[in-house]
Amino acid sequence: METLTPNRPDQSSPHPSTAIGLGVLAIAMWSLIGLVVGAAWLMAGDRPGPAAEGAAPAVAQGERPDRPVSAGAADRPERLRVPRIGVDTRLMDLDLTAKGELQVPPLSQPWTAGWYDRSPVPGEVGPSVLAGHVDSKTGPAVFYRLRELHRGDRVVVTRSDGRTATFRVDHVEQVSKSAFPTKRVYGATPRPELRLITCGGTFDAATGHYLSNVVVYAHLTSLTAA
Repeated sequence: METLTPNRPDQSSPHPSTAIGLGVLAIAMWSLIGLVVGAAWLMAGDRPGPAAEGAAPAVAQGERPDRPVSAGAADRPERLRVPRIGVDTRLMDLDLTAKGELQVPPLSQPWTAGWYDRSPVPGEVGPSVLAGHVDSKTGPAVFYRLRELHRGDRVVVTRSDGRTATFRVDHVEQVSKSAFPTKRVYGATPRPELRLITCGGTFDAATGHYLSNVVVYAHLTSLTAA
């Protein structure tokens, strides 16, 4: 994938979220997304996460963690709303490529987030994973303000079965990609949870990558009927 240089604001008058490291999700495809691929291993049986950055794990293309019985096989999340930071986006499906790498939302749609469709449907037991761009070549993107979330903030996901899953943020952290807590982010949980992930940290101009990720952890508070 072509390495892109993001459109960053003037450092003399930084945006409140400049500390995130305003990264384009796609330019660090393995740095961020390779870690998401590790979820297929963890969810399938607590196997080790991916190897060092840049290595592609051998994930069988037909391997898909079992979906909870309470969710239909065709159910999926359709829309994400995060009122505090003004996010209201439809959700596309993100699967794995033939190389075992997670697909990313196209750069032509920087305001659309994606659901890793080998993770649980939001509202079902386990960590559902949503990923999105922080910015693009033309400016801010869907998760530009992700780091501004706080404990207790509301996150709402509308599903294809007509149900609405409402989550509350537990905490937000910035983590180094070189020491990404794969099991904590993608490992099995006894309750329905949600992860929102984007790039963060310092931009490395030499590699075109950002050195960290911003991860939001949230838990389900209600699942309303259609």
